[in-house]
Amino acid sequence: MSGSYCRSLYPFTGEQHQQGLSFEAGEIIKVVQALPGGWWEGEKDGARGWFPSSYVQVLERTASLSQLPVEDLRDPLPPHWRCYMSPQGRRYYVNTTSNETTWERPSSVPGTPKASIRHKNSLPAVNGFHSGGSPLHQAEHSHNSLVRKIFTPSLCPPPPPPPPPTQINCVTFPSPACMSEQQLLKPSEWSYCDYFWADKKDPQGNGCITGFEILLQKQLKGKQMQKEMAEFIRERIKIEEDYAKNLSKLSQISLAGQEEGTLGEAWDQLKKSLSDEAEVHLKFSSKLQSEVEKPLLSFRENFKKDIKRFDHHIADLRKQLVGRYAAVEKARKALADRQKELELKTQQLEIKLSNKIEEDIKKARRKSTQAGDDLMRCVDLYNQSQSKWFEEIVTTSLELERLEVERVEMIRQHLCQYTTLRHETDMFNQSTMEPVDQLLQCVDPARDRELWVQENKTGEVRPVDVEI
Repeated sequence: MSGSYCRSLYPFTGEQHQQGLSFEAGEIIKVVQALPGGWWEGEKDGARGWFPSSYVQVLERTASLSQLPVEDLRDPLPPHWRCYMSPQGRRYYVNTTSNETTWERPSSVPGTPKASIRHKNSLPAVNGFHSGGSPLHQAEHSHNSLVRKIFTPSLCPPPPPPPPPTQINCVTFPSPACMSEQQLLKPSEWSYCDYFWADKKDPQGNGCITGFEILLQKQLKGKQMQKEMAEFIRERIKIEEDYAKNLSKLSQISLAGQEEGTLGEAWDQLKKSLSDEAEVHLKFSSKLQSEVEKPLLSFRENFKKDIKRFDHHIADLRKQLVGRYAAVEKARKALADRQKELELKTQQLEIKLSNKIEEDIKKARRKSTQAGDDLMRCVDLYNQSQSKWFEEIVTTSLELERLEVERVEMIRQHLCQYTTLRHETDMFNQSTMEPVDQLLQCVDPARDRELWVQENKTGEVRPVDVEI
């Protein structure tokens, strides 16, 4: 399609679109690049830009790339004569019956040109196969049908298709100018598979980081936080163990061991409660280790391996996508080169008619066709790779989402277990202090004094005064 010409069916204002090409109805536009999305790049009067393909009609290549029937209603041509325009803008005339070609306008006498000289060696360029007077315009009927089709007005022009898609880091996205709203894969869930398709500038450097890498970083950060939580619980366990050891050691100190009476009993019970409390804290630390710390450390032990596997898998698919995209660009360039070569051969044929040039045109046309086929094949392979990459991104993102939910729920449950154990520890500590509280309530200094006096009295007879 690139290198051909088309006629505009409707006016188009290119200012409405970025890098658009403006034209009026009936103008001739050279197609520079034809994309499958519906937007073509064209050139007109030295200006270059994009326009919707539905606004134009491609001209058949029965003549040279820019040959068009030119009608002059004020001075009609004799029967069987048609006027065409060469790429250099010069008119020439063809008799569709005798295949005679001349640069000069035919006379009013039917069937004869003004000059009887036939320019066999200076025929206008024709993008077809001919030699020594072969029919140049044998498709006249289809040509006239095309002309009628071109100038058949429509009540209203069709709406322009969306602009060509954009490629960002070898991934094809719809153009933001006319992008239709896309349905979320998992509406109202804020799922990973819906919001991490574009790349993002790396805050730590000048490069970019993919959305999938951001998800991987979040998972790695979550794993690190989980590890730090386990370290925190380990420090709490050490505190409990040290506290229990100190309590046990303190309970064995003989200080104030000679206190007697009900107060002495309360003091002994208090020292014993320290030993009981130490036992409670040892059990608490042991449960913290087995029911909180160990699960935090052992949960998803192969997490890094899983993340690495996901990363390598997606990276391989992305690398394949980049290769496919490079192949598409290479094939696109090859097609453009082949088309330029074909145009060059066609222009050479305008200057000098020879069998060798005609054979070169045949070869150039075959190469151009092959280049077009190669481009289509590369585009198909690229689309297949991008579809595979898309499917794997969705699947892996949902898997990361599931693992994240599982990790958070696991941590929540074990932290709840921590608070439960802490409450139980407080209850056990309270139970060890209840006997102390009861004995302290029973401390009776008068009773202690009575018992002590009864046990340690030395005599009840008191001294008296001396009498004279």
